[in-house]
Amino acid sequence: MLELYKTFHQPVWTIALFAALYFPIKKILYQLYMKKFFKDNPNKNELDEVIKTKLNNRARFTSILLSFVFSYLYVQNVFY
Repeated sequence: MLELYKTFHQPVWTIALFAALYFPIKKILYQLYMKKFFKDNPNKNELDEVIKTKLNNRARFTSILLSFVFSYLYVQNVFY
């Protein structure tokens, strides 16, 4: 019975932890990417929509990857 419990709840905990980590990580990465952009381009004072979208997409992809990998590995470590 314990194996069935672990098998059923492992994806639930992974998704819950992923959802809890995704938004703060995305916000932090977006700020870091903006900071790096302004450091590399000191002559720009504002972000235009194209660059803002690119930075947001990059932060979104990286945060999805980091959140999911960390959540999966953490839940694997806790349940086994």
